[in-house]
Amino acid sequence: MSNAITDELTLAVARAPINAAIAAARLVGRGDERAADQAAVDAMRASLNVLPIRGRVVIGEGERDDAPMLYVGETVGAGKGPEIDIALDPLEGTTLAAKAKANALAVIAIAPKGGLLHAPDTYMDKIAIGPGYAEGVVDLDASIQDNVNALAKAKGVKAEEIGVCVLDRPRHGGIIEALRSAGARVHLIGDGDIAGVIHCTKPDTGIDMYVGSGGAPEGVLAAAALRCVGGQFQGRLVIRNEEERERAKQAGIDDLKRRYDLNDLVSGDAVFIATGITSGSLLDGVRFAQGSIQSHTLILNAATRAVSELRVRQPV
Repeated sequence: MSNAITDELTLAVARAPINAAIAAARLVGRGDERAADQAAVDAMRASLNVLPIRGRVVIGEGERDDAPMLYVGETVGAGKGPEIDIALDPLEGTTLAAKAKANALAVIAIAPKGGLLHAPDTYMDKIAIGPGYAEGVVDLDASIQDNVNALAKAKGVKAEEIGVCVLDRPRHGGIIEALRSAGARVHLIGDGDIAGVIHCTKPDTGIDMYVGSGGAPEGVLAAAALRCVGGQFQGRLVIRNEEERERAKQAGIDDLKRRYDLNDLVSGDAVFIATGITSGSLLDGVRFAQGSIQSHTLILNAATRAVSELRVRQPV
């Protein structure tokens, strides 16, 4: 394991998404996305600032002018200890939480300094699969039919047994139609494409592949999870206007047509941690019961390929 990210530090960092999840969970179902997100941000920031790290947010709530806390470039931690890059989403699925729907998460990924790409706040075309396959089984530039058939062959099943997760958006109409024409089972999700990609890491979800366009910063977080388990990810920025072109430039990206793979987005011994806010197919949500608060957290470690689940019961 990297000298920078020890087991002890990993468990200490896990308090950040746990506390963010608890804070957001108090507002689940109340219809106020902004309040739930702010509660999660406040709790995660407070948790990070007591850690023995010199942390830098590379994927956060936005640029400094738009985000007063956990903005890209903000330093967090106690100012001593290892230099750590941090990608975070204190409330992944704000709409899901506001409407008390499944799979709202508090998410964080950490890596030694320089280990996480600073992706601009634009869209990204993505394709992802879980672990256990030879490199290059799927290809962002191949057709949907070819990718479904290639993955089915690699898995040793028929195309009809391949499950594919897609964000339910009008822009994905062609992808959804092509997947169904190829015989794949399409799992549509309303929000939360980090969770959508992470489904590929757990075979019991029935999802083998994720495809479609979503946020580029979320792509880095999802790629961190896949790197930890040996999955595969490819992405390419979608630049729609001059403002987004400028964002990419400010992030140090000149080649707007570059295809990124997992190692381009996440390098080094990354750790990915997610805590359930609302219950879903990945994690149980926060529960307030019998004078206690119960949380369920997934911890993935790239150095050891360890997959751990942490259940915490604490007094209210």
